[in-house]
Amino acid sequence: MEWEKKMAKKKQSNTSDEFVLVNVVYEDGTQRSNRKIAASELSGFDDDADIERAILEQDRKIAELSGQPRGPIKEITKVNGRR
Repeated sequence: MEWEKKMAKKKQSNTSDEFVLVNVVYEDGTQRSNRKIAASELSGFDDDADIERAILEQDRKIAELSGQPRGPIKEITKVNGRR
């Protein structure tokens, strides 16, 4: 019955595979840390452009809801590495 104890357990999802985390610095000096970009939004061809496009879309939605538009982006840095 030892083999019953070694039955495979459901593998927990690894969020680092599902999201890319980035820090965003705006031209006015403000910074937003650990912004999530779904990995499914990345084409694998030009991830930098995909990340920027996703951040701009997130900013547009936030501005729409809050009534306060975001300024231009100065820099985007991946949390686990430089962009």
